[in-house]
Amino acid sequence: MILPGQRIGFRSLVMAACVLIALLGRSSAQAKPKIESTPTGSAEAHLGKGYDALKEDRYEVAASEFRAALAIDPKLTLRARFPLGVALFEMHKRDEARQEFEIVGRETGDHPNVLYYLGRIDLEEGKFPSAIANFNKAMAKPPFSDTSYYLGFSYLKQGDLDSAEKWLKQAVETNPHDARMQYQLGQVYRKQGREEEATKTIALSEELRRTDNEQSSLRLECAQKLENGPRDEAHAVCDKLYDPDNSDKLTALGTIYAQHGHLDAALKPLQRAAELEPQSPQTQYNVALAYYQLNRFSDARAALSDVVVRWPDIFQLNALYGAVLSKLGEDELAYKTLQHAHQLNGQDPAVGDALFIATIMVARKRQAAKDYSEALRYYQDAAQQKPQEPEPHRGMAEIYTLTGKSALAAAEKEAAEKLAR
Repeated sequence: MILPGQRIGFRSLVMAACVLIALLGRSSAQAKPKIESTPTGSAEAHLGKGYDALKEDRYEVAASEFRAALAIDPKLTLRARFPLGVALFEMHKRDEARQEFEIVGRETGDHPNVLYYLGRIDLEEGKFPSAIANFNKAMAKPPFSDTSYYLGFSYLKQGDLDSAEKWLKQAVETNPHDARMQYQLGQVYRKQGREEEATKTIALSEELRRTDNEQSSLRLECAQKLENGPRDEAHAVCDKLYDPDNSDKLTALGTIYAQHGHLDAALKPLQRAAELEPQSPQTQYNVALAYYQLNRFSDARAALSDVVVRWPDIFQLNALYGAVLSKLGEDELAYKTLQHAHQLNGQDPAVGDALFIATIMVARKRQAAKDYSEALRYYQDAAQQKPQEPEPHRGMAEIYTLTGKSALAAAEKEAAEKLAR
Protein backbone atom coordinates (compact mmCIF):
# COMPACT_ATOMS: atom_id res chain seq x y z
CA MET A 1 0.00 0.00 0.00
CA ILE A 2 2.47 2.63 1.10
CA LEU A 3 5.86 1.02 0.74
CA PRO A 4 8.13 -0.05 -2.06
CA GLY A 5 8.89 -3.75 -2.08
CA GLN A 6 12.55 -3.20 -1.51
CA ARG A 7 14.70 -4.94 0.99
CA ILE A 8 16.45 -3.03 3.77
CA GLY A 9 19.40 -5.25 3.09
CA PHE A 10 22.34 -2.93 2.89
CA ARG A 11 25.21 -3.64 5.28
CA SER A 12 25.73 -0.11 6.50
CA LEU A 13 22.22 0.21 7.86
CA VAL A 14 22.48 -3.13 9.59
CA MET A 15 25.67 -2.00 11.27
CA ALA A 16 24.21 1.29 12.32
CA ALA A 17 21.07 -0.38 13.54
CA CYS A 18 22.90 -2.99 15.60
CA VAL A 19 24.43 -0.36 17.82
CA LEU A 20 20.97 1.11 18.36
CA ILE A 21 19.78 -2.22 19.78
CA ALA A 22 22.34 -2.27 22.51
CA LEU A 23 22.65 1.40 23.24
CA LEU A 24 19.27 2.98 22.70
CA GLY A 25 16.54 0.51 23.58
CA ARG A 26 13.90 3.15 22.94
CA SER A 27 10.85 3.40 20.70
CA SER A 28 9.31 6.50 19.30
CA ALA A 29 6.02 4.63 19.21
CA GLN A 30 6.09 4.47 23.01
CA ALA A 31 6.21 8.22 23.36
CA LYS A 32 3.12 10.23 24.21
CA PRO A 33 1.75 11.68 20.99
CA LYS A 34 2.56 15.29 20.29
CA ILE A 35 0.04 17.03 18.10
CA GLU A 36 2.34 19.38 16.30
CA SER A 37 3.86 19.74 12.89
CA THR A 38 7.48 18.81 12.28
CA PRO A 39 9.64 21.33 10.40
CA THR A 40 11.35 20.08 7.30
CA GLY A 41 14.75 20.86 8.77
CA SER A 42 14.19 19.00 12.06
CA ALA A 43 16.74 16.54 13.43
CA GLU A 44 14.25 13.70 12.91
CA ALA A 45 13.85 14.60 9.24
CA HIS A 46 17.63 14.64 8.73
CA LEU A 47 17.97 11.28 10.49
CA GLY A 48 15.34 9.75 8.22
CA LYS A 49 17.01 11.11 5.10
CA GLY A 50 20.38 9.91 6.36
CA TYR A 51 19.20 6.35 6.84
CA ASP A 52 17.50 6.37 3.44
CA ALA A 53 20.75 7.51 1.85
CA LEU A 54 22.67 4.75 3.64
CA LYS A 55 20.18 2.24 2.28
CA GLU A 56 20.95 3.39 -1.23
CA ASP A 57 24.74 3.55 -0.65
CA ARG A 58 24.69 7.33 -1.14
CA TYR A 59 27.27 7.90 1.55
CA GLU A 60 28.04 11.56 0.89
CA VAL A 61 24.37 12.44 1.22
CA ALA A 62 24.08 10.30 4.35
CA ALA A 63 27.06 12.01 5.97
CA SER A 64 25.61 15.43 5.17
CA GLU A 65 22.23 14.53 6.69
CA PHE A 66 23.71 13.07 9.87
CA ARG A 67 25.91 16.13 10.30
CA ALA A 68 22.84 18.33 9.88
CA ALA A 69 21.05 16.33 12.58
CA LEU A 70 24.02 16.73 14.92
CA ALA A 71 24.13 20.47 14.26
CA ILE A 72 20.54 20.71 15.48
CA ASP A 73 21.02 18.30 18.40
CA PRO A 74 24.64 17.46 19.32
CA LYS A 75 23.39 14.84 21.80
CA LEU A 76 22.40 12.49 18.99
CA THR A 77 25.64 10.56 19.43
CA LEU A 78 24.22 7.12 18.86
CA ARG A 79 21.47 7.91 16.42
CA ALA A 80 23.50 10.23 14.18
CA ARG A 81 27.22 10.13 14.99
CA PHE A 82 27.65 6.37 14.74
CA PRO A 83 26.00 6.08 11.29
CA LEU A 84 27.98 9.18 10.28
CA GLY A 85 31.12 7.21 11.08
CA VAL A 86 29.80 4.30 9.01
CA ALA A 87 29.17 6.57 6.03
CA LEU A 88 32.65 8.10 6.29
CA PHE A 89 34.19 4.62 6.55
CA GLU A 90 32.39 3.52 3.39
CA MET A 91 33.70 6.67 1.68
CA HIS A 92 37.25 5.62 2.68
CA LYS A 93 37.65 8.75 4.80
CA ARG A 94 39.41 6.84 7.53
CA ASP A 95 40.69 9.75 9.61
CA GLU A 96 37.25 11.39 9.79
CA ALA A 97 35.55 8.07 10.46
CA ARG A 98 37.99 7.25 13.26
CA GLN A 99 37.31 10.62 14.86
CA GLU A 100 33.55 9.99 14.90
CA PHE A 101 33.88 6.45 16.25
CA GLU A 102 36.25 7.59 18.98
CA ILE A 103 33.74 10.23 20.09
CA VAL A 104 31.05 7.56 20.26
CA GLY A 105 33.44 5.28 22.14
CA ARG A 106 34.17 7.91 24.75
CA GLU A 107 30.45 8.15 25.47
CA THR A 108 29.56 4.47 25.31
CA GLY A 109 32.74 2.74 26.48
CA ASP A 110 34.20 -0.28 24.72
CA HIS A 111 31.14 -1.18 22.71
CA PRO A 112 31.71 -4.04 20.22
CA ASN A 113 30.22 -2.16 17.26
CA VAL A 114 32.59 0.78 17.72
CA LEU A 115 35.56 -1.51 18.35
CA TYR A 116 34.76 -3.44 15.17
CA TYR A 117 34.97 -0.34 13.04
CA LEU A 118 38.08 0.94 14.76
CA GLY A 119 39.63 -2.47 14.09
CA ARG A 120 38.66 -2.27 10.42
CA ILE A 121 40.29 1.15 10.13
CA ASP A 122 43.43 -0.10 11.90
CA LEU A 123 43.60 -3.08 9.56
CA GLU A 124 43.31 -0.90 6.45
CA GLU A 125 46.07 1.35 7.79
CA GLY A 126 48.38 -1.58 8.55
CA LYS A 127 48.19 -1.05 12.32
CA PHE A 128 47.93 -4.75 13.06
CA PRO A 129 48.56 -4.76 16.85
CA SER A 130 45.87 -2.11 17.36
CA ALA A 131 43.49 -3.93 15.01
CA ILE A 132 44.01 -7.15 16.93
CA ALA A 133 43.37 -5.40 20.25
CA ASN A 134 40.14 -3.86 18.99
CA PHE A 135 38.83 -7.04 17.36
CA ASN A 136 39.70 -9.11 20.44
CA LYS A 137 37.63 -6.77 22.60
CA ALA A 138 34.80 -6.86 20.08
CA MET A 139 34.80 -10.68 20.20
CA ALA A 140 33.48 -10.50 23.76
CA LYS A 141 30.14 -9.99 22.02
CA PRO A 142 30.74 -10.22 18.26
CA PRO A 143 28.66 -7.53 16.55
CA PHE A 144 28.87 -9.05 13.05
CA SER A 145 29.47 -12.54 11.72
CA ASP A 146 32.77 -11.55 10.08
CA THR A 147 34.37 -10.16 13.26
CA SER A 148 36.36 -13.36 13.80
CA TYR A 149 37.44 -13.27 10.15
CA TYR A 150 38.98 -9.83 10.47
CA LEU A 151 40.65 -10.81 13.74
CA GLY A 152 42.15 -13.90 12.11
CA PHE A 153 43.20 -11.91 9.04
CA SER A 154 44.91 -9.33 11.30
CA TYR A 155 46.84 -12.09 13.03
CA LEU A 156 47.81 -13.48 9.60
CA LYS A 157 49.11 -10.07 8.52
CA GLN A 158 51.15 -9.83 11.72
CA GLY A 159 52.57 -13.32 11.20
CA ASP A 160 50.93 -15.01 14.19
CA LEU A 161 49.84 -18.12 12.31
CA ASP A 162 48.50 -20.10 15.27
CA SER A 163 46.16 -17.30 16.31
CA ALA A 164 45.21 -16.67 12.70
CA GLU A 165 44.27 -20.34 12.29
CA LYS A 166 42.17 -20.29 15.47
CA TRP A 167 40.05 -17.31 14.46
CA LEU A 168 39.79 -18.11 10.76
CA LYS A 169 38.55 -21.58 11.66
CA GLN A 170 35.88 -19.96 13.81
CA ALA A 171 35.02 -17.61 10.95
CA VAL A 172 34.61 -20.57 8.58
CA GLU A 173 32.34 -22.33 11.06
CA THR A 174 30.20 -19.20 11.37
CA ASN A 175 30.21 -18.44 7.63
CA PRO A 176 30.65 -21.80 5.84
CA HIS A 177 29.59 -20.35 2.48
CA ASP A 178 32.05 -17.44 2.43
CA ALA A 179 34.80 -18.16 -0.09
CA ARG A 180 37.20 -15.48 1.18
CA MET A 181 37.36 -17.03 4.64
CA GLN A 182 38.18 -20.47 3.27
CA TYR A 183 40.84 -18.89 1.07
CA GLN A 184 42.59 -17.06 3.91
CA LEU A 185 42.52 -20.18 6.08
CA GLY A 186 44.15 -22.02 3.19
CA GLN A 187 46.86 -19.37 3.10
CA VAL A 188 47.53 -19.95 6.80
CA TYR A 189 47.88 -23.70 6.19
CA ARG A 190 50.25 -23.03 3.31
CA LYS A 191 52.47 -20.77 5.42
CA GLN A 192 52.49 -23.46 8.12
CA GLY A 193 53.74 -26.00 5.59
CA ARG A 194 50.49 -27.98 5.66
CA GLU A 195 50.22 -28.18 1.88
CA GLU A 196 47.60 -30.93 1.69
CA GLU A 197 45.19 -29.02 3.93
CA ALA A 198 46.00 -25.78 2.13
CA THR A 199 45.21 -27.29 -1.28
CA LYS A 200 41.95 -28.77 -0.02
CA THR A 201 40.79 -25.55 1.66
CA ILE A 202 41.69 -23.29 -1.27
CA ALA A 203 39.95 -25.72 -3.64
CA LEU A 204 36.84 -25.44 -1.47
CA SER A 205 37.11 -21.66 -1.70
CA GLU A 206 37.20 -21.87 -5.48
CA GLU A 207 34.21 -24.22 -5.46
CA LEU A 208 32.24 -21.75 -3.35
CA ARG A 209 33.05 -19.01 -5.83
CA ARG A 210 31.85 -21.19 -8.70
CA THR A 211 28.67 -21.97 -6.75
CA ASP A 212 28.07 -18.26 -6.25
CA ASN A 213 28.37 -17.70 -9.98
CA GLU A 214 25.99 -20.59 -10.67
CA GLN A 215 23.51 -19.17 -8.16
CA SER A 216 23.63 -15.83 -9.94
CA SER A 217 22.83 -17.51 -13.25
CA LEU A 218 20.05 -19.52 -11.63
CA ARG A 219 18.51 -16.39 -10.15
CA LEU A 220 18.47 -14.82 -13.60
CA GLU A 221 16.85 -17.93 -15.09
CA CYS A 222 14.31 -17.96 -12.25
CA ALA A 223 13.32 -14.36 -12.92
CA GLN A 224 12.99 -15.02 -16.65
CA LYS A 225 10.82 -18.11 -16.09
CA LEU A 226 8.56 -16.20 -13.70
CA GLU A 227 8.22 -13.48 -16.31
CA ASN A 228 7.50 -15.70 -19.29
CA GLY A 229 7.09 -19.36 -18.40
CA PRO A 230 4.29 -21.50 -16.94
CA ARG A 231 3.96 -21.14 -13.15
CA ASP A 232 4.84 -24.75 -12.26
CA GLU A 233 7.84 -24.77 -14.57
CA ALA A 234 9.07 -21.46 -13.16
CA HIS A 235 8.70 -22.65 -9.56
CA ALA A 236 10.61 -25.84 -10.34
CA VAL A 237 13.56 -23.71 -11.47
CA CYS A 238 13.32 -21.14 -8.69
CA ASP A 239 13.01 -23.66 -5.88
CA LYS A 240 16.51 -24.87 -6.70
CA LEU A 241 17.61 -21.63 -5.01
CA TYR A 242 16.01 -22.63 -1.70
CA ASP A 243 18.71 -23.14 0.94
CA PRO A 244 17.16 -23.57 4.41
CA ASP A 245 20.36 -22.53 6.16
CA ASN A 246 21.34 -19.43 4.18
CA SER A 247 19.40 -16.26 4.96
CA ASP A 248 20.83 -14.27 2.05
CA LYS A 249 19.84 -16.90 -0.52
CA LEU A 250 16.39 -17.26 1.02
CA THR A 251 15.89 -13.51 0.93
CA ALA A 252 16.99 -13.35 -2.70
CA LEU A 253 14.54 -16.12 -3.64
CA GLY A 254 11.68 -14.52 -1.70
CA THR A 255 12.41 -11.16 -3.27
CA ILE A 256 12.35 -12.59 -6.80
CA TYR A 257 9.02 -14.30 -6.14
CA ALA A 258 7.54 -11.15 -4.59
CA GLN A 259 8.72 -8.92 -7.43
CA HIS A 260 6.82 -11.14 -9.87
CA GLY A 261 3.65 -11.23 -7.78
CA HIS A 262 4.05 -14.80 -6.47
CA LEU A 263 3.45 -13.81 -2.83
CA ASP A 264 2.44 -17.25 -1.59
CA ALA A 265 5.67 -18.70 -2.96
CA ALA A 266 7.69 -15.79 -1.56
CA LEU A 267 6.41 -16.35 1.96
CA LYS A 268 8.16 -19.67 2.64
CA PRO A 269 11.75 -18.48 2.00
CA LEU A 270 11.11 -15.14 3.68
CA GLN A 271 9.68 -16.86 6.77
CA ARG A 272 12.70 -19.11 6.99
CA ALA A 273 15.10 -16.17 6.60
CA ALA A 274 13.27 -14.40 9.44
CA GLU A 275 13.64 -17.53 11.59
CA LEU A 276 17.37 -17.65 10.91
CA GLU A 277 17.85 -13.94 11.73
CA PRO A 278 15.09 -12.97 14.17
CA GLN A 279 16.89 -9.79 15.24
CA SER A 280 17.52 -8.55 11.71
CA PRO A 281 15.45 -5.54 10.59
CA GLN A 282 15.58 -6.50 6.94
CA THR A 283 14.40 -10.11 7.33
CA GLN A 284 11.51 -9.08 9.56
CA TYR A 285 10.57 -6.23 7.22
CA ASN A 286 10.57 -8.58 4.23
CA VAL A 287 8.31 -11.18 5.80
CA ALA A 288 6.05 -8.51 7.31
CA LEU A 289 5.60 -6.88 3.90
CA ALA A 290 4.65 -10.25 2.42
CA TYR A 291 2.15 -10.81 5.24
CA TYR A 292 0.72 -7.32 4.67
CA GLN A 293 0.28 -7.91 0.96
CA LEU A 294 -1.47 -11.20 1.77
CA ASN A 295 -3.78 -9.40 4.25
CA ARG A 296 -2.28 -11.31 7.19
CA PHE A 297 -2.06 -8.21 9.35
CA SER A 298 -1.69 -9.89 12.75
CA ASP A 299 1.29 -11.87 11.46
CA ALA A 300 2.78 -8.69 10.01
CA ARG A 301 2.44 -6.95 13.37
CA ALA A 302 4.14 -9.83 15.18
CA ALA A 303 7.08 -9.63 12.78
CA LEU A 304 7.50 -5.86 13.22
CA SER A 305 6.64 -5.08 16.83
CA ASP A 306 10.11 -5.78 18.28
CA VAL A 307 12.27 -4.46 15.44
CA VAL A 308 10.46 -1.12 15.40
CA VAL A 309 11.45 -0.70 19.05
CA ARG A 310 15.06 -1.58 18.34
CA TRP A 311 15.39 0.49 15.15
CA PRO A 312 13.22 3.55 15.79
CA ASP A 313 14.78 5.67 13.05
CA ILE A 314 14.26 3.44 10.01
CA PHE A 315 11.52 5.04 7.94
CA GLN A 316 10.43 1.88 6.11
CA LEU A 317 9.86 -0.07 9.31
CA ASN A 318 7.75 2.68 10.86
CA ALA A 319 5.75 3.27 7.69
CA LEU A 320 4.88 -0.40 7.25
CA TYR A 321 4.12 -0.87 10.96
CA GLY A 322 1.82 2.13 10.92
CA ALA A 323 -0.02 0.75 7.89
CA VAL A 324 -0.41 -2.62 9.60
CA LEU A 325 -1.77 -1.04 12.78
CA SER A 326 -4.28 0.97 10.76
CA LYS A 327 -5.53 -2.22 9.11
CA LEU A 328 -5.95 -3.77 12.56
CA GLY A 329 -7.97 -0.79 13.77
CA GLU A 330 -5.37 0.27 16.34
CA ASP A 331 -5.68 3.88 15.36
CA GLU A 332 -3.93 5.63 18.24
CA LEU A 333 -0.79 3.50 17.96
CA ALA A 334 -0.98 3.80 14.17
CA TYR A 335 -1.15 7.58 14.57
CA LYS A 336 1.95 7.70 16.76
CA THR A 337 3.90 5.36 14.49
CA LEU A 338 2.92 7.12 11.26
CA GLN A 339 3.61 10.50 12.82
CA HIS A 340 7.16 9.36 13.53
CA ALA A 341 7.51 7.93 10.04
CA HIS A 342 6.35 11.30 8.67
CA GLN A 343 8.94 13.03 10.85
CA LEU A 344 11.62 10.79 9.37
CA ASN A 345 10.47 11.40 5.80
CA GLY A 346 8.00 14.22 5.34
CA GLN A 347 8.24 13.91 1.55
CA ASP A 348 6.44 10.57 1.27
CA PRO A 349 2.87 11.38 0.14
CA ALA A 350 1.45 7.93 0.92
CA VAL A 351 2.59 8.10 4.52
CA GLY A 352 1.16 11.61 4.74
CA ASP A 353 -2.20 10.27 3.52
CA ALA A 354 -2.11 7.36 5.97
CA LEU A 355 -1.26 9.70 8.85
CA PHE A 356 -4.18 11.97 7.94
CA ILE A 357 -6.63 9.06 7.93
CA ALA A 358 -5.28 7.75 11.26
CA THR A 359 -5.61 11.23 12.78
CA ILE A 360 -9.25 11.51 11.68
CA MET A 361 -9.99 8.04 13.03
CA VAL A 362 -8.52 8.89 16.44
CA ALA A 363 -10.47 12.16 16.50
CA ARG A 364 -13.71 10.32 15.78
CA LYS A 365 -13.05 7.80 18.53
CA ARG A 366 -12.30 10.53 21.04
CA GLN A 367 -15.46 12.32 19.93
CA ALA A 368 -17.55 9.16 20.37
CA ALA A 369 -16.11 8.83 23.88
CA LYS A 370 -17.16 12.46 24.56
CA ASP A 371 -13.53 13.46 25.08
CA TYR A 372 -14.20 16.63 23.14
CA SER A 373 -11.02 18.55 23.96
CA GLU A 374 -8.82 15.73 22.69
CA ALA A 375 -11.04 15.13 19.67
CA LEU A 376 -10.73 18.82 18.79
CA ARG A 377 -6.94 18.66 19.05
CA TYR A 378 -6.78 15.75 16.62
CA TYR A 379 -9.16 17.44 14.17
CA GLN A 380 -6.96 20.54 14.35
CA ASP A 381 -3.89 18.42 13.71
CA ALA A 382 -5.59 16.83 10.67
CA ALA A 383 -6.51 20.28 9.35
CA GLN A 384 -2.90 21.36 9.68
CA GLN A 385 -1.70 18.25 7.86
CA LYS A 386 -4.07 18.75 4.91
CA PRO A 387 -5.51 22.28 4.79
CA GLN A 388 -7.38 21.48 1.59
CA GLU A 389 -9.53 18.71 3.14
CA PRO A 390 -13.02 19.52 4.47
CA GLU A 391 -13.35 16.54 6.84
CA PRO A 392 -11.40 18.02 9.79
CA HIS A 393 -13.51 21.17 9.66
CA ARG A 394 -16.72 19.12 9.67
CA GLY A 395 -15.44 17.36 12.77
CA MET A 396 -14.54 20.61 14.48
CA ALA A 397 -17.98 22.01 13.64
CA GLU A 398 -19.59 19.00 15.33
CA ILE A 399 -17.41 19.44 18.44
CA TYR A 400 -18.23 23.12 18.70
CA THR A 401 -21.94 22.36 18.28
CA LEU A 402 -21.83 19.73 21.01
CA THR A 403 -20.02 22.11 23.37
CA GLY A 404 -22.37 25.02 22.72
CA LYS A 405 -19.97 27.18 20.72
CA SER A 406 -22.33 28.06 17.91
CA ALA A 407 -20.29 30.85 16.31
CA LEU A 408 -17.20 28.66 16.01
CA ALA A 409 -19.36 25.79 14.76
CA ALA A 410 -20.81 27.99 12.01
CA ALA A 411 -17.34 29.16 10.96
CA GLU A 412 -15.99 25.62 10.68
CA LYS A 413 -19.09 24.46 8.83
CA GLU A 414 -18.65 27.26 6.34
CA ALA A 415 -14.96 26.39 5.90
CA ALA A 416 -15.85 22.75 5.25
CA GLU A 417 -18.43 23.74 2.63
CA LYS A 418 -15.97 25.97 0.79
CA LEU A 419 -13.34 23.23 0.70
CA ALA A 420 -15.87 20.67 -0.50
CA ARG A 421 -16.86 22.72 -3.58
